[in-house]
Amino acid sequence: MIDGQPLACFQPFIDTATGRIAGIEALGRLRQPDGSLQSVGPLFADPRRPAAELRRLDRLLRDNALSRLHEAPSDWFLSLNISPRWISRLRPGQPLPSLKQLQSHGIAAQRIVFEITELGGDSQRLSDVVARYRDAGARIAIDDFGAGYSQLDRVLALQPDILKLDMRLFQAAARGGPSSDVVKALAQMAEKTGCWIIAEGVETEAELHFALECGSRYVQGFLFAQAQLDFFAADAFVPRFAELRDRYVLQKVVERERLMKLRKHLSQLMARLQGWAEGDAPLTDLPPMQEFPWLLRFYQCDRHGTQLTPNLEWRNGAWVADSRYMGHNWSWRPYFYHLLAEGWHERRLTLSNTYRDATSNQYCLTAGQFFDNGQRLLLIDVDAAGL
Repeated sequence: MIDGQPLACFQPFIDTATGRIAGIEALGRLRQPDGSLQSVGPLFADPRRPAAELRRLDRLLRDNALSRLHEAPSDWFLSLNISPRWISRLRPGQPLPSLKQLQSHGIAAQRIVFEITELGGDSQRLSDVVARYRDAGARIAIDDFGAGYSQLDRVLALQPDILKLDMRLFQAAARGGPSSDVVKALAQMAEKTGCWIIAEGVETEAELHFALECGSRYVQGFLFAQAQLDFFAADAFVPRFAELRDRYVLQKVVERERLMKLRKHLSQLMARLQGWAEGDAPLTDLPPMQEFPWLLRFYQCDRHGTQLTPNLEWRNGAWVADSRYMGHNWSWRPYFYHLLAEGWHERRLTLSNTYRDATSNQYCLTAGQFFDNGQRLLLIDVDAAGL
């Protein structure tokens, strides 16, 4: 027996293009006799709860959310959680209970996002039901994307309209480190497949900045609002969002200025090293590099990417040569063929994006410039963390 009155609370999705509320997610609560609201999450996570009881509760909550959607602006969408395990229990061709609920409340399916909440269930049955949701006009989201490897298969099978990044993975990624690269890669994958990204669990300004960095279309989280029974005004968060967005843009401008300063320093360093390389001078003629503490190494390659010289590194106040990589061809590396493509015709200095070097396990940037009539390429590896 479930104690309490089932009610839907609503947490807004903020459109990052406008700062306005674009939609809401229905989250289940139980109103207790003292008026307090308790989340239904623990009930659905309890394996001892009978499935039939939970299905009835889920439909009551969904019915309550749909009955109130007419109070919200007509351009808002409503996100409803759907369990694949329950979809698997439907008979082939059986009318879909969720679509019947929409019809009974006079809600257009175009206003609904069905959010697939977890792994499990029959994949083929899920694909069939999702196709019927989409045929009716609804959109499909996958929740907690990135939480399990098999979700990549699910994305390919269901071709969702929206991906909600796994909250724990997203919050860890916002703090930096390897998970940051993983989430950015997931966001790029979503963009290439035509999906919109929702960043949920945005609780700090740093997390909002990371969501914007990932190209999130919508953000959701306590930084703006918790779930509540009443609807917020559509423009309730516009001033707050504008303030936070402006600070993010200012931060990116500062980062860009630092990058421009780095390019200037790299151009000065490149000129010195090219002068040394063109004269085929001995190692002892290389100038000291105390003013470039972020320099890791430099080396030369031919125009096809094959390394011609040792890595030359400034260590403990002296130049050291490392010959282990002579003869290796680096043209297959994405940053390298970009340098080859961009730098060949204009002979200008080019700078890669930040990447993790597989050999040293450091975050690096690589600058490159052709010289010697385009026959040689001088490359400088920079310690990104040191910047």
